[in-house]
Amino acid sequence: MSHEVMEQAKPLGWPPVTQLSALSAVPSGARDAVLKFYFGPMDCGKSTLALQMNYNHGRQGRRGLVLTKHDRSGGPKITSRIGLGLEAIEVEDSLDLVRLVTAHDRIDYLICDEACFYTVEQIEQLADLVDEHGVDVYAFGLASDFRSVMFPAAQRLFELADEVCRLQVEVLCWCGRPGQLNARVVGGSMARTGAQVVIGDTDAAQAVVGDTDAAQVRYQVLCRRHHRAGRLGEGSREPAAQEAARETSELTPAGPERP
Repeated sequence: MSHEVMEQAKPLGWPPVTQLSALSAVPSGARDAVLKFYFGPMDCGKSTLALQMNYNHGRQGRRGLVLTKHDRSGGPKITSRIGLGLEAIEVEDSLDLVRLVTAHDRIDYLICDEACFYTVEQIEQLADLVDEHGVDVYAFGLASDFRSVMFPAAQRLFELADEVCRLQVEVLCWCGRPGQLNARVVGGSMARTGAQVVIGDTDAAQAVVGDTDAAQVRYQVLCRRHHRAGRLGEGSREPAAQEAARETSELTPAGPERP
């Protein structure tokens, strides 16, 4: 979704969507804790920014925890496509984030990667940590799934966050337009149905076992036009209906309409 569409589509209670540089300075001085949600499609640098922010806060002597869920590596860590990585705490559905943080002597901030996969209750817990315990929370994740439907946790973050920030690192569709939506590609064709969460990557060589019976699953960032049309680009399979329609149009000579 574009910045303008996001602003028009969200409820009036949602915070404004801003666009911040990945190199924004870490706020200093006495202030209230904040809950920030950084979102964008795959390949836009969310995990890279999460790692950078953790580094920046740590340099200032702040103590934090790094959390993730369903990282592309398959393990309890944050990994980025440019080769950076860091061990992290895996967020299971049963994990109480307030108890996790308060069990430590002092935690100043949380880095929450892949927050779109958390439970809605855990998003509420993040807000409690900000409001009641003064912990800064920086959440990163997708806004919508492969059907362009919002993840429940992401929707709750839009509703609760003090700031919602679309990342500026531009991702392009195969046609050259800005990439906005994530398509799930199964066996070379775009999927429209299936479980909301099936772990994969944008690397075509990445095979994942999920609701597709171990079929090869990958994700591809598309512009809105080609996501709606199901077009994955030259050399890829198009939906059977589109192929049949195109073949029919090529075989049927043009002529006047019959009464």
